[in-house]
Amino acid sequence: MKTQIIKINSTIQKDEIKKAADVLKNGGLVGIPTETVYGLGANALDEEAVKSVFVAKGRPQDNPLIVHISEFDEIYGLVKEVPESAKKLAEKYWPGPMTIILKKSDIIPSVVSAGLDTVAIRLPEHEIARAIIRQAGVPIAAPSANLSGSPSPTNAKCVYDDMNGRIPLIVDGGECNVGVESTVVTLVGDKPKILRPGGVTPEQIIEVLGETEIDKAVLNQIDKDEKVSSPGMKYKHYAPKTKIIIVRGDREKYFDFLKNQTGNFGALCFEDDVDEIKCKFVTYGISTNSFSQSKNIFSALRKADSLGVDVVYARYPYEDGMGLAVLNRLLRSAAFEVIEV
Repeated sequence: MKTQIIKINSTIQKDEIKKAADVLKNGGLVGIPTETVYGLGANALDEEAVKSVFVAKGRPQDNPLIVHISEFDEIYGLVKEVPESAKKLAEKYWPGPMTIILKKSDIIPSVVSAGLDTVAIRLPEHEIARAIIRQAGVPIAAPSANLSGSPSPTNAKCVYDDMNGRIPLIVDGGECNVGVESTVVTLVGDKPKILRPGGVTPEQIIEVLGETEIDKAVLNQIDKDEKVSSPGMKYKHYAPKTKIIIVRGDREKYFDFLKNQTGNFGALCFEDDVDEIKCKFVTYGISTNSFSQSKNIFSALRKADSLGVDVVYARYPYEDGMGLAVLNRLLRSAAFEVIEV
């Protein structure tokens, strides 16, 4: 299969949008830009098309997918009920980097939800993504457009690097603004619960819903046999080929730790650290700006492989705001290996 890339800068490019939508309508897969990361889109109502997503990514079948819509009203029919809590969240944060889990309707194939009775729905902010979904006339199931387990792609080149020969089309819509996947909040249960942190912070969810739990899987490894309701909860994710180990401690202790290391190693640090770093390094944003970290974390993890080292020691980020999402991705990329200093 030859993979084509088409550049779309604006929703006025009707022919290019139609081309992407036609591939989706006909059961094909398309790499689609969103504000979070690039998605690997398929017609969510076409069971065979969705199955091909798992094949292209090498993704485990028990890892559910997120269904993307172009307008809020499209949620009706995909779920059994839209509670007031969902409407309040949508009014505040949709379109945007937030996914809501509700009880699914029978129209959603079981393969989309990994056999669960729930479905994850998102209304992306990216205008090109919404235009393609609208033109296709169907909801789009889309995990990140990378090989399963590797860092998520935030530009079309990264999608091509992983998906060349596996999918027919990639839409190049430029760099992603958020840089990490959407926040996933489930409204199925006694209390709202955040299953995956992302572009909408826990503080922002609490502002709308009040008391909201954060799932233990956000910062802890869960049992391999445990069923999960959201992508990004179960498996080692976002990992480059190079081994990542996280170093937890203040700035000076991190520098001291690096000075005492031997062998072929590198650092994953912040831009304001570089004057103190004497080994090979790659940066992921500014230490005091978690939004810059989220935008750069996946590209930094991919660049780690270019350092030519055996191990990369990553500096631990702050845990508040978007920092929780960054830490979540780092922990999974390191398979939860953390050194306390």
